[in-house]
Amino acid sequence: MGEVKRRMKLIVFRHLWGVIGEWEDLFPKFKRAGYQGIESQMPPPEDRKRFRALLRKHSLEFIPQVFSRGKTVADHLESLLEQVNTAKTFSPRFINAHSGQDAFSEDQSIRFFEGALQLEAKDGVAIAHETHRGRILFNPWSTSRLLTRFPDLKLCCDFSHWVCVCERLIEDQIGIIRQCADRCLHVHARVGYEQGPQVPDPRAPEYQRHLEAHETWWRLVWEAQAKRGFRVSTLTPEFGPPDYLHTLPYTRVPVSNLEEICDWQAQRQAENFARHRTKKRQTSA
Repeated sequence: MGEVKRRMKLIVFRHLWGVIGEWEDLFPKFKRAGYQGIESQMPPPEDRKRFRALLRKHSLEFIPQVFSRGKTVADHLESLLEQVNTAKTFSPRFINAHSGQDAFSEDQSIRFFEGALQLEAKDGVAIAHETHRGRILFNPWSTSRLLTRFPDLKLCCDFSHWVCVCERLIEDQIGIIRQCADRCLHVHARVGYEQGPQVPDPRAPEYQRHLEAHETWWRLVWEAQAKRGFRVSTLTPEFGPPDYLHTLPYTRVPVSNLEEICDWQAQRQAENFARHRTKKRQTSA
């Protein structure tokens, strides 16, 4: 196990949410900045060949995002199946899913994940279901119950949503965060605060305690992944554009630079990961 821990590395992905520009310019730019993959919605059919070619050209991995839709559980599962079938053609590391809806009853949520896990087992591509507002996994407590019921359920952990939903930093739910860490495939390294899923600028001193709380939770993920034998951990600094990013009234000028924030977070968490893994190796030596 110690040898596995020494080999675990972090791959940082760059999202395309709110990014302006041509892929031909953006992909090499992201590669130079140290990103090793792209996470985004799948491109429209007419652009998919070009998108795949650019991923290969710049040696970038891909995490496609899919979004189940519809009014019923059957609708959501049907749309999930359709999107997963398309996502597989990109040879993804895994698929990130916004799954179901928050209005589902417990029984509907159970039926959705029964179907989703059957789909995953059949297709052989791992699906990470995101802890996201508006979706089934929008709060810690229902997520915990579903994780207990479904031992094979995997997560993309975006704890910023839960901080917003719960209107507090969720240190009092550390047991559930540990439970999630044991199932986590992927981290969205955005920082939430009590009144929203994204602080205006994570570098600002007034949000230091929010940043450090999230970093504590991400370290729990890394520790759990190391214990599970992961050789690779993945992370996306998923800060979003307006209206996630705060703007000034009337002018709608963003209060901070989205590209700078994403790059700063990517670099900071790469350093935190390296420092944390080094400390763990020294402790176990």
